[in-house]
Amino acid sequence: MTDTLNPEMQTILELDRVIHEPARLVILTVCSSAEEVEFKFLETTTGLSKGNLSSHTSKLEQAGYLEVVKAFRGKIPVTSFKITKTGKAALASYWTALRDAIPNT
Repeated sequence: MTDTLNPEMQTILELDRVIHEPARLVILTVCSSAEEVEFKFLETTTGLSKGNLSSHTSKLEQAGYLEVVKAFRGKIPVTSFKITKTGKAALASYWTALRDAIPNT
């Protein structure tokens, strides 16, 4: 047994764990396709509960990957999200690393 992993396995171990969580990956992917995405739309699209969605978007915000936008529609509060430049770069790097980890067949 060797002490070093092959490059593909090492790449998998080095994936961004904030993004690698499936719910957060879906959230970032949806947000990367639009200028701004409302909480309710993400809730419907992802199938996550309000609590889970809130928890995951908070983690993405803390990582600097999402910006939270609070506004009102009339008197009704509306929360939306924008993917940041950092988030776009991290998502692109994640997909590149994942592709690199797949052995050529």
